[in-house]
Amino acid sequence: MWQAVGQERVVALLQRCLEKQCLAHAYLLVGPPHIGKMALALNLAQALNCASMPHPCGECNSCQKIAAGSHADVQVIGLSSGNGTEGKLRAEIGIEQIRDMQHAASLPPFEGSHRVFIIDGAESLSNEAANSLLKTLEEPEEHVLFMLLTTSEKLLPATVVSRCQKLELFPVPAPQVEAALAERWKVPPEKAKLLAALSHGCPGWAITAASDDTLLQVRAAELERLLAIIQGSTEVRFAQAAQLATLFNQNRGSLYGILDLWLDFWHDVMLVSLDCRDIIANRDQLETLTGLAEGLSPAQIKSLVRGIQNTREQLMQNANAQLALEVLMLDLPGKEKPVGGSIPAAK
Repeated sequence: MWQAVGQERVVALLQRCLEKQCLAHAYLLVGPPHIGKMALALNLAQALNCASMPHPCGECNSCQKIAAGSHADVQVIGLSSGNGTEGKLRAEIGIEQIRDMQHAASLPPFEGSHRVFIIDGAESLSNEAANSLLKTLEEPEEHVLFMLLTTSEKLLPATVVSRCQKLELFPVPAPQVEAALAERWKVPPEKAKLLAALSHGCPGWAITAASDDTLLQVRAAELERLLAIIQGSTEVRFAQAAQLATLFNQNRGSLYGILDLWLDFWHDVMLVSLDCRDIIANRDQLETLTGLAEGLSPAQIKSLVRGIQNTREQLMQNANAQLALEVLMLDLPGKEKPVGGSIPAAK
């Protein structure tokens, strides 16, 4: 059974190729984080090595081993894999990892019918690794399939992209994510509705959040941080800017995630101010959103949203992190910057 939620078009294409035995030797799966790229890649690996019908059955020994990451012929290459560094995040996918993959690709399948190599985060390939991979894609071995997963094909060399068949995965409508959570993962209705809204069309995030409360706890903590900044003094704002700048230097992705969360929050404030409560993502924060909306004009909220977007873009262009974040902090409304209404207490 194919597990990717809301990607029926791509699944139908792959099923037809499997039936006609005309799969490409390499696929490029493109889509935002948590959209279902890895689920789709593993399902295709299962379908190629499945021992039952219909492919993939999800229940045979081969399908279960692939799902568990223990199949000898299916390998995932990424920033946390290879050469004894398991559990440690690499800065890039290096040439050694690609050479190890090439050696494995030259061998016949050990326990299945196909060797499958999934490169997760292909945009993180080093120049050397990408050039080496290109040679392999130009002269593929028989019974070997490569799948490159990326958030943007523009971040990959055009020569690598041209050797793959591109499959683009698009965001899934919230009602479809909600229905999948309720039917396949038995998530309670209200929680399913909230997670579907927060996922922004990326079912993988919602599925993970349904079984692991950590994601929602992190979200709650970061909303508490935002509300504390709004309620705090200039000194508090500068202290938070310093903390976030340190985080940025340690893990850029984490800070981008925080800014994205803030962006969603202020977008919801704008929707509430325009009386569009039915389509907000942060459904459980309606009281706080309403309190902020009452004290700000749509133009002010729009300016805040642009400010967060600009800060994110500046950081991606290697601007001075602390300076960019300090400017953002000073743009946020609060006690020392009255906006015509009270700021609700953090919950």
